[in-house]
Amino acid sequence: MRRILWFRRDLRVYDNPLLSLEGEVLPIFIFDKNILDKLPQNDARVTLLFSLVNELKNRLQNMGLDLKIFYSTPKDVFDTLPLENFDEVVASGDYDEYAKERDREISQRIHFRYLNDTYLFKPKEILKKDGTPYLVFTPYYKACLAYIETKGITEEYQRVGQTLYKFNYDVNLSLESMGFEKSKIECDLHLEELDTFFTNIASYAEKRDFINESATSNVSVALRFGVLSIRDLYRRAKESKAGDAYIRQLIFRDFYAYLLFHFPYLAFSNYKGNFNGIANEEKFLRICKAETGVPIVDAGIRELLQTGNMHNRVRMIVASFFTKDLLLPWQWGEAFFAQHLFDFDAASNILSWQWSAGTGIDPQPYFRIFNPYLQSKKFDKDAQYIKKYIPELRDIDAKYIHDESYLLGADITAYPKPIVEHKKAAKIAVESFKYGEYRDV
Repeated sequence: MRRILWFRRDLRVYDNPLLSLEGEVLPIFIFDKNILDKLPQNDARVTLLFSLVNELKNRLQNMGLDLKIFYSTPKDVFDTLPLENFDEVVASGDYDEYAKERDREISQRIHFRYLNDTYLFKPKEILKKDGTPYLVFTPYYKACLAYIETKGITEEYQRVGQTLYKFNYDVNLSLESMGFEKSKIECDLHLEELDTFFTNIASYAEKRDFINESATSNVSVALRFGVLSIRDLYRRAKESKAGDAYIRQLIFRDFYAYLLFHFPYLAFSNYKGNFNGIANEEKFLRICKAETGVPIVDAGIRELLQTGNMHNRVRMIVASFFTKDLLLPWQWGEAFFAQHLFDFDAASNILSWQWSAGTGIDPQPYFRIFNPYLQSKKFDKDAQYIKKYIPELRDIDAKYIHDESYLLGADITAYPKPIVEHKKAAKIAVESFKYGEYRDV
């Protein structure tokens, strides 16, 4: 059997189903111009991706294989490959609309085989008895656990003795040749911290929302690019005997991909509710520049812009403030996060923003609104996180940083007053979402 192995979101050699297939193989990776040509020249994720792809190439070469790296569109790449010499192309599933259409197009040229690798479950594997998808997480979660109990999670895929198909293609790609420049933002994949995390995983459920606690695995970027195996994370959590809360989050990640697969329109439209926010460029610019005057929100935006990351609890606070206090369209916030997050995953990003806006599939009502001051007081009590990213507040007592009335009345050098009053903004949001149009109070 002769196969093209198309690496995408699985940039590793261990526990990789692509490397468990015997025969003659041609491993490839495509820097997809359809995606990259829309990005700015200094996009930090391209620098990271370029490094990870070349590291994969080196690892494959050490195994007696190689990785042919292209900068083109998938269509053009497959038009240049000698497809008549291959039996099939094999790749792990990717389920957003662009990915599905891309793969459909390639499948018209050569037999296309999906392998399940990016997520724990295939999108049609966990369905209700009537064959329809679950809409609520808890029943989905229970169904996943029941499925695992019956069929288990695939054991680690073992590498086999593949032979390399000789293909004469040796283009020396660089970031510069693709039109990008090396980013100054560095990304730590935190792989060396995993052993410590799983040793202390019993504290995960209790501490993961506290911003200054090192209670999370911090591997969302590695998981996004497939440097880590989702199955390996599941197995390690299961073996720990105290990882149920972590396993729940791994399955939640699956749930969002599952929903986007079955309801692709969620990428741009509400599932429920007719209110789509109010387009306001001035407010949007204020939050994008971290100038809202709400410390926890501005700290989160600064962390994002400086590091390409944002703590998950802070993401929820920012998204709630964005969609409820400022009444901005969730699609704007989703696109802003998509532009800057190292761990950007279309399904997780889109469905999380719909969750915050109260417009998604989850049953939570539109009047769920986070108070950013109570949130920062609870999860960053001493304002260590806030002061780290907003040094203008370093001499302000933490209790005042969590006090909206103080911030509205004080004159703080180089830091603005809050852009809105939360209590009033929350009331307007409730009425607006309730009636499907802007309602002042």
